[in-house]
Amino acid sequence: MSRHPLTREGAERLREELQHLKKKARPAIIAAIAEARAHGDLRENAEYHAAREQQGFTEARIRHLESVLSGAHIIDVGKVNANGRVVFGATVTLADLDSGEETRYQIVGDPEADLKHHRVAISSPLARALIGKQEGDEVEVQAPGGNRALEIISIEYI
Repeated sequence: MSRHPLTREGAERLREELQHLKKKARPAIIAAIAEARAHGDLRENAEYHAAREQQGFTEARIRHLESVLSGAHIIDVGKVNANGRVVFGATVTLADLDSGEETRYQIVGDPEADLKHHRVAISSPLARALIGKQEGDEVEVQAPGGNRALEIISIEYI
């Protein structure tokens, strides 16, 4: 079994999601199935089929989270000694050299990546281009919309 890196905060978010699914979502689905069964004929009972489908999705997510957490290599970013270089867990502020727009990203493990919250996966093209670089370095990233030239403004280990 290969071990996947996770930040301490990311592992905690996944544990919280797992507990929510086990303690709240799973019992609610079981109750919905029981209620739908009480309505009679299951062959044409849409509520029953929807609840069973939701149960399948929930159980699959529970198994996935348990697998990810059991194989996780949890890294405390605050204790990383990176000598000013971009490493796993670093929070990097970037400036687009064309537009001047600044964006801040944290490099995280694949299971905890979430672009809406500016967390990019270590396996992403952006993270791969940044790893090992220092403040002031310029990188070129191949993005779906074409190549982007970026400058590293700051690196934090928080």
